Amino acid sequence: MKVEALAIADVKLITPPRFTDPRGFFSETWNPGRFADAGVPGPFVQDNHAMSVGIGVLRGLHCQIGPNAQGKLVRCIKGAIYDVAVDVRQGSPTFGKWVGAEISADNWTQIWVPIGFLHAYCTLTAETEVIYKVTGAYDKPAERGVIWNDPDIGIEWPVATDSVILSDKDKVLPRLRDLSALFHV
Repeated sequence: MKVEALAIADVKLITPPRFTDPRGFFSETWNPGRFADAGVPGPFVQDNHAMSVGIGVLRGLHCQIGPNAQGKLVRCIKGAIYDVAVDVRQGSPTFGKWVGAEISADNWTQIWVPIGFLHAYCTLTAETEVIYKVTGAYDKPAERGVIWNDPDIGIEWPVATDSVILSDKDKVLPRLRDLSALFHV
């Protein structure tokens, strides 16, 4: 298993090995002991599966606070996404900074987004499917979010602004500076 820390070291790219033969491949995409050794602690309590029809579907920037705050282990099983994590831990030297990586069915990479980060992804291909494990159960009252194009964060999305497809909820999220502290270090 290959593990790579991004510019914000708590966010990690993990590439499990794929063992191929004429029939196809086999890959162990989650193992609690191996992933804990790699800095992905779990335990995971819920798996989610999302399918996005078009290129430019942007889901995020989201997090949950409180006892159901979520760390996320994200992988793309069909197509490709650009995945982003934004540090929103007050007192962190990287507060308000972001990191991003392409995650795809082809590169077989997963991204670990720990508690204390906003998370979002944008589809780079049509008919994209994403599966992710979370460390906290879904809790609607604990949902928080920040607008995807907050100029104070300055995420460099790989799709044209006018081609981004958002949910109604994500269109009206506040800027980071308009929220009270979400997490503390």
